[in-house]
Amino acid sequence: MTALRRRMIQDMQLRNLSPRTVETYVSHVARFARHFGKSPDLLGLEHIREYQLHLLQRQASWSLFNQAVCALRFFYNVTLQRGWRVEHLPYGKRPRRLPVVLSPEEVQRLLACVHPLKHRVLLTTAYACGLRLSEAIHLRPQDIDSPRMQVWVRQGKGRKDRCVPLSAKLLQELRQYWLKQKPRTWLFPGQNPQRTLDPGGVQRSMKQAVQEAGLSKRATPHTLRHSYATHLLEAGLDLPTLQALLGHSSISTTLRYLHVRQTRMGQIVSPLDLLPPIPPPAGPAGKSPT
Repeated sequence: MTALRRRMIQDMQLRNLSPRTVETYVSHVARFARHFGKSPDLLGLEHIREYQLHLLQRQASWSLFNQAVCALRFFYNVTLQRGWRVEHLPYGKRPRRLPVVLSPEEVQRLLACVHPLKHRVLLTTAYACGLRLSEAIHLRPQDIDSPRMQVWVRQGKGRKDRCVPLSAKLLQELRQYWLKQKPRTWLFPGQNPQRTLDPGGVQRSMKQAVQEAGLSKRATPHTLRHSYATHLLEAGLDLPTLQALLGHSSISTTLRYLHVRQTRMGQIVSPLDLLPPIPPPAGPAGKSPT
C-alpha cells in the first residue's frame, strides 16, 4: 500500500466513514489514476474533467459517476488539501425513476426458485424485514430476537442501528435453516465461516431465480426491499413508521413509495367517467342514424 493511499484511508477513518465508503472511494481514485497512468497527486482539474467525460462516454450509471466525484473531491480537498472550489467538480443529475415492485404472488414465485438454501433464506429475510442486501448479509444469529419478535439491524446505511418486526413465518424458516447450517459468527457465512457471504453470489442466484420464475420485471435483491415497503403501505402502514423501519434519514425518500402503491389505484375515478353520456349524432335532416 502506498503512503498516499494509506493517508487517504486514515483521513476517512478519522471522519468515521463506513468501511464500505472507504473501499469505494479508494477504488474510484485508483481507477482515475490508472486511466492516466500516473499517481493521482500529479493530476489536476483538467484531468478530472477529462475523466468525467470519459465516464459519460462509457455510459456509466449516474450513481457510479457521482461516487467518483465524491471520491475525487475528498482526495483532493481533504487528503491533498488542494483547496479547489467544489463547483469545479460537478455532480451528475440522477434520473428520477420509480422503483420496480413485485406483487406478493411474484415474490412468492421468485423465492421458491432461489437456490441454494442459504441464498433463499437470506433473500426471504431481506423481503420479510425490508433489508438492504448488505444489511442481510451482515446479520448475526444474536440479531434475531425471538422472545421480542424483533430483528436488530446493526450499523446499517449511515452507520445507524434499528430494529424491525420479526415475522413468525420467517422465524420458523430461520430455525429450520439454523438446524441444518448451524451458523456461528454470521447468520449467513461464506465459505470461510468467519467471513460474510459474497453479495455477488446472492445477486447471481437472484438473477437466475427471476428467469426460472418467469418474471418480466428486472428484479434485484433491492427490489425485495422496495416490495416490502410498498406492500406495507398498501396494508395501511403510516409513512413515519415505514421511514423508521427502512432506516431512511429523510421522509422524502420514503414518499416515493406512495407513487407505486396499488391499493387506491382501483378506487380512482377518471374525470372522463364523470361526464354525462354523449348523445348519438343526429342523422340527415335531424333524423336519428338508426
